[in-house]
Amino acid sequence: MDKRLSALTHWIFALFGTGDVNLRPASTDASFRRYYRLDHGGQSYIVMDAPPDRENTQSYVRAARKLRHIGLNVPEIIEQDDNQGFMLISDLGQVTYLDKLNGQNVNRLYGDALGALIVLQTGTTLDPGYFPAYDRGLLEQEMALFPEWYVARHLGIRLSSRQAEIIDDTVEVLCRNALEQPQVWVHRDYHSRNLMITKSNNPGILDFQDAVTGPVTYDLVSLLRDCYIEWPRPKVRDWAIGYRDLALQSGLPLNGDEERFLRWFDLTGLQRHIKVLGIFARLFHRDGKPNYLGDLPLVWRYAVGVCETHDDLHQFRELLMAMPPHPCTP
Repeated sequence: MDKRLSALTHWIFALFGTGDVNLRPASTDASFRRYYRLDHGGQSYIVMDAPPDRENTQSYVRAARKLRHIGLNVPEIIEQDDNQGFMLISDLGQVTYLDKLNGQNVNRLYGDALGALIVLQTGTTLDPGYFPAYDRGLLEQEMALFPEWYVARHLGIRLSSRQAEIIDDTVEVLCRNALEQPQVWVHRDYHSRNLMITKSNNPGILDFQDAVTGPVTYDLVSLLRDCYIEWPRPKVRDWAIGYRDLALQSGLPLNGDEERFLRWFDLTGLQRHIKVLGIFARLFHRDGKPNYLGDLPLVWRYAVGVCETHDDLHQFRELLMAMPPHPCTP
């Protein structure tokens, strides 16, 4: 047993006594956090192990309390030990959206998810400055992962000065696109692996500790152009327009016409997906987590698809086309 798991087990025993306590792995995570499912007294809980030198449990606690306050279905924090980085939270179940999404239920499940997203975004008016800003510095920092980890480290490509300039120009376009949008509360990883199917108040929402205040289309594109599941482009467009109609009815300040909104949506998707290419490559090369390599081709296709439909991104598309999404296995 590793030292942290041993310490976690002692912490659990201190909470529940040394009786019948069953602790088992609950899920994997792209961060340094680990999750365990705990059965005790006929009740199921989730135990989070977040090493204090690697993770900030306070951001999780702060976000959870605010999101529960506005009515979203996020875990309840039952016990916490900030010094050790341990937390006992309620269990939202074991069935993710990704486990069950199909052509027959997707409209219902996405309808629930879009409704919850509107609740999150309209909550911004209650406390606009509650979450940190998704500002230019953070946008640029995230997109810098693409040339560093995906292009140079994963593909082994040394960029020419012209290629580097094309990336810089694209980053500038994407930053302007993000910053010109209405700024709302953003979950930042609102996708099928972080949404749980629940019997009431669906969906259950996980992994919200990195919430920020940022572009209104960010969580929408995370959901509809999910890095782990793909839907036909016309269907995605229809869902995006349907969300826009719902958002306008809910009072969100979506200034401009439908085509402008769809450009926001497309370019925010490109910003997210080139960031994710860098993150997935870094997870493999730095953190020894190869499980995300198989998702690189879909993320790459999303990026190319957006560049095909916007004239100011054609040069970036040519750059991507010269960089095949391989290798995708260790």
